[in-house]
Amino acid sequence: MGCAGSTPKVDENSKKLKKPKPWKHTQAITPAQLTQMRDEFWDTAPHYGGQKEIWDALRAAAEAELSLAQTIVDSAGIIVSNSDMTLCYDERGAKYELPKYVLSEPTNLIRDG
Repeated sequence: MGCAGSTPKVDENSKKLKKPKPWKHTQAITPAQLTQMRDEFWDTAPHYGGQKEIWDALRAAAEAELSLAQTIVDSAGIIVSNSDMTLCYDERGAKYELPKYVLSEPTNLIRDG
């Protein structure tokens, strides 16, 4: 590795991010319905506990490319328990669970046209 102190502190238990596995929604949905589900989740999630800043970072990471998402979670001090980001913790030990639909599109997403 490099010399000590040159890399930002990242928890050893934190996993490297990977793309979520393909998944299917209970019924085929349109991109608009998916967006609505995501917006509702992000609007209500902070009310179930955890810090708003961490939720904001998780949302930014969920909506970013993988390499940028990794940088976001690392800099926010988020501990990634499941590499697809469905289960994360902050430095205080608060738990953050993300549904697959905020992380990737289902295989049965209805494409227009």
